[in-house]
Amino acid sequence: MGTSVRRSTRRRTIGAGLAAVALAAGAVSCAKGEESPKMTPAAAVAKAAKNTEDITSFRYRMTGEVPEQGRIKATASMRTEPTVAMSMKMTALDQGADGTVEIRLVDKAMYMGGNAEMAKEMNGKTWLKFDMSTLGEDGLGEGSGIDQADQNPATESTFLTGAEDVKKVGTETVDGVKTTHYSGTVTLDTLRDSFKDEDKATREKREKSVKQYEKLGIDKLAMDMWVDGDDHTKQFRMKGDATKGTLDMTITFLDYNKPVTITAPPAKDTTDLAEMMKEAQG
Repeated sequence: MGTSVRRSTRRRTIGAGLAAVALAAGAVSCAKGEESPKMTPAAAVAKAAKNTEDITSFRYRMTGEVPEQGRIKATASMRTEPTVAMSMKMTALDQGADGTVEIRLVDKAMYMGGNAEMAKEMNGKTWLKFDMSTLGEDGLGEGSGIDQADQNPATESTFLTGAEDVKKVGTETVDGVKTTHYSGTVTLDTLRDSFKDEDKATREKREKSVKQYEKLGIDKLAMDMWVDGDDHTKQFRMKGDATKGTLDMTITFLDYNKPVTITAPPAKDTTDLAEMMKEAQG
């Protein structure tokens, strides 16, 4: 495989990982409480969104399509306190053998491993490390979605409350759990308008999430939420037309608020991306 081809493959793999992390960190939602049968669809969604603040860790399954990266599937664990950490095993289904990676986010560094082609380029080392604070644009830093990984993943779950057309679709069973399915459509302008009266910290967090979609060229999102009888969001889906493809992600919860421990790979098995890039330029 030529050097340019290897670099292109590595960048596609890294890009798929960053996109998955960003979207996973942004699209997951949970809630708690009891849903009243007299509650309107908008009120039920608002109640579920309000209660997301108590969620600090979770495991989930993710499937769907990401602009420019194609179809992906993943399973992951994530915590938001005391520090953000994530472990994800992801497959980019349209990239063949090179499309499977494991991703760990811990101590403000991201590690990617489990890809045989990547290991060949790293003298047999199995993990690639890069510092989130030093990455540049073009898929390797701010603007790539990696800056979204440290936000509370419940943020986007509040966005459905900004829809004016929230409706109850019906009762459905998801992974053996009976749920109520709600749906609605929101624009980025509507989202911004919906949180203009929130406190400064809340506005800043939500604005950061909205910009994620703005960078993808999305101006409208179709959203679905499946809420169980205890007002936990069992499943969540976001769809939108981006500048360079389609976004269609579904996140299904496996559990939440259970201990999540993430550790960095051994240093002896890790290659630093910054050093690797310097060698490539040389």
